Amino acid sequence: MRNYKIIVPFLAGVLVMLFLFFGLKSCFNLGSKTEKSDYYILTNQISKMNKMVVLEQDASSMQKTKMGIEIFGSEVSSNSIITYTKTNAQVSYDLNKMKIKVDSINKKLIITELPNADIRITPSVEIQSMDDSFINRISEKDIKSVTQKAKDAAIKSIDQNRLRDEGHKQLMENLNNIFVLAKALNYSIEDQTGKLDVLGL
Repeated sequence: MRNYKIIVPFLAGVLVMLFLFFGLKSCFNLGSKTEKSDYYILTNQISKMNKMVVLEQDASSMQKTKMGIEIFGSEVSSNSIITYTKTNAQVSYDLNKMKIKVDSINKKLIITELPNADIRITPSVEIQSMDDSFINRISEKDIKSVTQKAKDAAIKSIDQNRLRDEGHKQLMENLNNIFVLAKALNYSIEDQTGKLDVLGL
């Protein structure tokens, strides 16, 4: 009976010590776990997006090319090729090149570098009609020359400066949506690139 009275308080003391030990340990580790989780969520959300297409433009045009043969200043034969060109232009950003530092202590998301816009213009040319003549035949070389000129004209018709400006604005909107998570976790956004003014950060 005497042993029972000694063992019970002893076991109770051990249980209390264990409870305090694990309780304090979990409290001290809680902050670091949250910070690591925040950082993972932020960076993982960006890395999953990888190459972000922020703007896309489609354009179409028709072009008529006339070719003829002149003798002594007079045209004796002519033919023509009509082409239809569809042009797709995309503005994208490689977010893998975006550099971010996370200050977990001061709860700051620091953007140190933004990627440059990648503008890709892809024209596709179709021959709509060819008006060929017996004297002046349209050769494969002529067709290649006409289609290449149609592609060059389509690329020149795209205003790349406007695309770049519109793409940048759309990138800012997309990033703002990503940073909603950071703001929800009470992180402030610090821009060291000088390019995020439109976000109102």
